[in-house]
Amino acid sequence: MPENYSDIFIKDIMTQDVIAVKEDDPVEHIFELFDKYHFNTYPVVNNEGKLKGIIDQDIMLEIIMFHHIHCTKQTHMAAVRSLGESAKEIMIPHPVSISPDANLQDAADMMLKHHINRVCVVENDKLVGIISKKSIISEVYKRKEAEWWSIYSCCC
Repeated sequence: MPENYSDIFIKDIMTQDVIAVKEDDPVEHIFELFDKYHFNTYPVVNNEGKLKGIIDQDIMLEIIMFHHIHCTKQTHMAAVRSLGESAKEIMIPHPVSISPDANLQDAADMMLKHHINRVCVVENDKLVGIISKKSIISEVYKRKEAEWWSIYSCCC
C-alpha cells in the first residue's frame, strides 16, 4: 500500500551545513573540493549567500577531458567552460531548488523528474540546505523500521 510522506518537511531532514562554492572561487579550488569531499555537486553562491548556480562532476570531467575529446563531440558550452577560471564561468545557472517548507514527496518527485541526486534548499533566494536522495531514503527507512518494530514487538 502506498505511503503518504507529505507530513515530512524538507527543513526537518535537510543537511544544513552545506559545502558551497563562491562565485569567484578558482577552478583549482573546486577540483580540491571534489577530491576532498566526494560530493557529486556543489552549489555556487554569491557573497550574500544567494544561490547562483551549481557545479557537478560532469562539468569538471568535461573541463579535464575537453582537449582529449574528438572535436565533433565538443559543444560550444564545453569550449566556454574549458576556458573558465572561476566558478561563475563554469557553473550551471538557475539550478533546481526547493523550499524548506516543501515536503518529502515534493523533493522526491523533483529529483525523479529532473534526474538529479541532490536539490538545493532555498529560502528568500539564500541557500539554507541540501536534500539528497540518500536523506529521503534514510528517512523513509527509519519510519518503516519503527513501524515494523511496533508491529512485531507486540506479537511476540
